[in-house]
Amino acid sequence: MLFKPRRQEAQVARLRSIEPGTQVVRVHPTEVDCFYQTLTDQSGQTYLHLSTFGSDERQSTPKSSQSLQLDETAARQLLQILRETFHL
Repeated sequence: MLFKPRRQEAQVARLRSIEPGTQVVRVHPTEVDCFYQTLTDQSGQTYLHLSTFGSDERQSTPKSSQSLQLDETAARQLLQILRETFHL
């Protein structure tokens, strides 16, 4: 019998904070698509779920590669960062 590896799911994380970073970063050479959904947990807390899908250069079929979930607090922090960064 052949061993069949389990399908690897995207990594999911709920953001607990958004702070300025100190890493050396650069613009990524590839682009990906991002899909969003909203969901609500049992306590009524609403989350924004963002999933990115592999770049056009990906060898395998498109699948979710990374996911993030933001609650209202994280969303407000991100909104403020976007306003400051892009002068919105």
